[in-house]
Amino acid sequence: MSKSVLHTSLCDDLKIEYPIFLAGMGVKGRATPPELVAAVSDAGGMGILGCSWLDSHEVRQRIRAVRNLTDKPFGVDLLLPANMVDAVPDRVEMRARIERDHPAHAAFVRSLMDKFGLTPMLAKGGVMSPEFIRAQVDVCIEERIAVFAAGLGDPSWVVPLAHQAGIKVMGLVGNVRGAERQARSGVDYVIAQGYEAGGHTGKIANFPLIPMVVDAVAPVPVVAAGAIADGRTLVAGLALGAVGVWVGTAFLLAEESNIYPIHQEEIMRGGAEDFVVTRAYTGKTARDFDNAVIQAWETTDLKPLPMPLQGVLMDDFIAAADAAGRADLINNPVGQIGGMLKRRRPARDILMSMVHQAEGVLDRLQAVRKPR
Repeated sequence: MSKSVLHTSLCDDLKIEYPIFLAGMGVKGRATPPELVAAVSDAGGMGILGCSWLDSHEVRQRIRAVRNLTDKPFGVDLLLPANMVDAVPDRVEMRARIERDHPAHAAFVRSLMDKFGLTPMLAKGGVMSPEFIRAQVDVCIEERIAVFAAGLGDPSWVVPLAHQAGIKVMGLVGNVRGAERQARSGVDYVIAQGYEAGGHTGKIANFPLIPMVVDAVAPVPVVAAGAIADGRTLVAGLALGAVGVWVGTAFLLAEESNIYPIHQEEIMRGGAEDFVVTRAYTGKTARDFDNAVIQAWETTDLKPLPMPLQGVLMDDFIAAADAAGRADLINNPVGQIGGMLKRRRPARDILMSMVHQAEGVLDRLQAVRKPR
């Protein structure tokens, strides 16, 4: 079979057909279940499991579930925040710390539960802490996945461990300074993610960010992320100097995705302006579909706590909302490109429509160059 015109050096390096990644998205593993990861890899791209906030046992289970579905390469995305306000893996202790040091925040979240008629619940599972993250990383190394991606933070300590196991490392950045730091750490690929992206995001838009990062870290290859959901935006990323693209929001509408049905409805009815940047749910800036909880945090005098305190605080609220069937109150991380997505499709259809449209765009551009 002949190679696609989209075939780049990344495809040869990672043994995939098309330079398209499924972004390793949260929340709690719902956005990138094993079925979706396997479907993207089987279609010729690279599926990435989003495993942030999942304990090491669950990370291992999901890796093995993907392996039961495909023999194609895939990866895992974790968050590696550098500053976590002396986080400990004990959720009870972290709750007590919030009640002691930030009583107004604890009271505000209780008032939100009252406002929305929720029965208070206590979230289960571990807390993102150095110990929690190290256990997650150890599983990835032991399982010898194809790619390890750091969706937040500094992966420098992971690089030697991963390379020793034959694993490629990617680091996601939102500015040139972060890109240069990632390149110095020895990552194999830098992911340059523009402000338009969903989830944790920075302040610089794609058009200035991607070429600046490409120039700053050369010869380290760059993957473009943020507002890439069809063939036109795929070609734009490659034209800016990237060797591949990191696609999140488009795959949230895949039939294999496991996000809440109402979250898919929010994407399909939303306009670009409905996806706003907030610290309300995690303490880090993230782009989510605007909802009543975000608006409540915007109107209070309280500022969200740093990560992971804000996450611990809001995890109990999310558990209560989930138990009450109020997914509309749970964060729905979506990029601005969600404003052009209007239907659910199988993951293979999403990926192949990107490929075919991109090939058509390149053909059209080639025709423009021909003398008349």
